[in-house]
Amino acid sequence: MRTEDDELLDPELAEEEWEEGGESTQLYEHFRFQVDKGQTPMRVDKYITEKLPGFSRNRVQMAADAGYVLACGKVVKSSYKVKGGDLITIMMDRPKYEHEIIAEDIPLNIVYEDTELMVINKPAGLVVHPGCGNYTGTLVNAIAWHLKDDPKYDPNDPGVGLVHRIDKDTSGLLVVAKTPDAKTHLGLQFFNKTTQREYNALVWGCIDVDEGTVVGNIARNPKDRMQMAVFAPDSGIGKHAVTHYYPLKRLGYVTLVKCVLETGRTHQIRAHMKSIGHVLFNDERYGGNEILKGVPSGTYRQFVQNCFDTCPRQALHAKTLGFVHPKTGEKMFFTSELPEDMQNLVARWENYIENKAGM
Repeated sequence: MRTEDDELLDPELAEEEWEEGGESTQLYEHFRFQVDKGQTPMRVDKYITEKLPGFSRNRVQMAADAGYVLACGKVVKSSYKVKGGDLITIMMDRPKYEHEIIAEDIPLNIVYEDTELMVINKPAGLVVHPGCGNYTGTLVNAIAWHLKDDPKYDPNDPGVGLVHRIDKDTSGLLVVAKTPDAKTHLGLQFFNKTTQREYNALVWGCIDVDEGTVVGNIARNPKDRMQMAVFAPDSGIGKHAVTHYYPLKRLGYVTLVKCVLETGRTHQIRAHMKSIGHVLFNDERYGGNEILKGVPSGTYRQFVQNCFDTCPRQALHAKTLGFVHPKTGEKMFFTSELPEDMQNLVARWENYIENKAGM
């Protein structure tokens, strides 16, 4: 029998826990301390740094602000005074990884790098993080190789590395923390929703409004655990999610849209756009790999199949990323062009519409 825990270990589900750049849908326990009965009251940030000398007090304080420090199962601030018998736990955004991350010489498209962080433009098809049955050939392995001569970077330390994720078949920008303080600081920005994130997607159907907003809770689809579904904001099901969308090009039976995230739930764009009748083009998991618009004549079916072959994945790209630098306080903003497969896909539809109009 497959359990909820088994699903968390599924390589695809685990990979997509942070898809679309946002907060993890689950936290995982990494450290646990039972406070001695004779312990005199002590601030929890000081207590943890004494137990874990590798953690700076500032890092622990930011982790507490982000809701990652618990006492007896309840989130506490760094000023909380531990007392005898307390159970202190520290949570992180991914499960403990029991396999050593091996550095692998995999090319990286590094958009920006300094002593604190890196911004990477990930190609579609590259898995971000090792998971069950998928321990090599990932972005994390590539980062380990790139930073192999940096004595301060340990790829097996969960306190550094990826701050957020996009899934295997989504392309675009990701930020990587090279120091523990940078990861905590950047993670807090994602937690507090102060980052700037914009995606481009090609969706089925013509969007005839100039802008729109989808507000709907995101949770696992009870009928298909590999999908996320959208529920009413007052349903009490799932997590609050907001997506703003703006048509960029109307191409007959499809539309190129800009999606701006207020939140970052698993499959947020994919589920939200489907909920308003605009499934992402060639999104197999959500039915976008079928002809959803247009009269399915033989010629049209062949054209759409050629489009699927041109961009053999969901047409979704993390185009922009903005955040405050964790050390300098400078506002950083990065943008990336549509990858070649999506550019060619859009061009095919542009040509199709032009030829159809000229007939």
